[in-house]
Amino acid sequence: MDAHLAELIPPLIEGIVEDPLWSAFLARLRQRLCADYVSIVFRPLPDGSPRDRLIHLYAGQAWPDEVNRVFRESLGGNDPMPYHDLVADRVYALNELLRFGDPEHDRYRLQLLAPGGMRFMRMMRIEESGGVSAWLTAARATHEFTEADDALIAALVPFWRAALTSYVALERERVTASVAEEAIRRLNFGWLTLDAAGRVLDGDAHATAMLAASDMLRKGRDGRLVARDPAIAREIGEAVQALARDPQARPRAVVLSRDPWLDMLLVPSSIRTGNTRPAPTVVAYVHADDWSSADRCDQLGELFDLIPSEARLALALSRGMSIAEAAGELGLTVESARTYSKRIYAKTGARGQADLVRFIHRSVLAIA
Repeated sequence: MDAHLAELIPPLIEGIVEDPLWSAFLARLRQRLCADYVSIVFRPLPDGSPRDRLIHLYAGQAWPDEVNRVFRESLGGNDPMPYHDLVADRVYALNELLRFGDPEHDRYRLQLLAPGGMRFMRMMRIEESGGVSAWLTAARATHEFTEADDALIAALVPFWRAALTSYVALERERVTASVAEEAIRRLNFGWLTLDAAGRVLDGDAHATAMLAASDMLRKGRDGRLVARDPAIAREIGEAVQALARDPQARPRAVVLSRDPWLDMLLVPSSIRTGNTRPAPTVVAYVHADDWSSADRCDQLGELFDLIPSEARLALALSRGMSIAEAAGELGLTVESARTYSKRIYAKTGARGQADLVRFIHRSVLAIA
């Protein structure tokens, strides 16, 4: 392998996680080609997407302000470069990109490229497996590129395509993870992992923040999950022990606070780890509702056309209370609560309390 090519491959592959992207690769390629400017440009495919959307990464001499002004005000909207018509993996010279003698092309070359230090140019298009194209450009102000320069650029093709494919896949995963993380944040869920003794092994930022804000749970000096309420502490301890003894045991739900709402679901863990860390026995999913009960009742009323007394009962039922418990909590007789519940089921379309819980927790209130 050519020594110059060998120097370029590591920064090309590692560039997908750099900030800015591929900055070391562009700097090294510019040095190897003795170029004044090198760039990587991502443009949308010709599928109706706006042509002005691009990612522009470069090393070297940027265009002077006056050249940028000319580009913005006149020539940028009439770029004659045949970007999308270039055969992938082929290195093009400037006289193959622009027609010398064509007035429009000459104006672009003489008023934009030449003043910008791009009298001599090489360009190559790479298309990754998912259809995303990128353009690699090198330019000089004073002398033409050599056959050896062209050979070096062409030799980058398989490595550049691999890097581009990895980058596109990574970006798609980042977007997916970002959307999922935002949904989890809006749903206000977090997680903790516990060992068989109830010691906290790990947790995400959401759970940590929720517990810190509620003051209902904390991590004790011995690492165990400690509840402020002794009854809740016993309930959690018993649940962890039961799940540790029997991994097939049913999950256990614990209400930590009713207003503001905070609950936790303890489930057996199927997570496996290497030898360096203990595997968790239990995963604790923590859920908080930052809205006050009054706010949630207002939202339920608007969503399902419930009067305030119905909304209060619907919220209580959705949080796992029985009719009798909800009646006592709200100062109603059991008969009144039953009457209200029938109206709630009729307005929401629920056939019973289980349906009502699903309707409420699958409604837009969950991400409000």
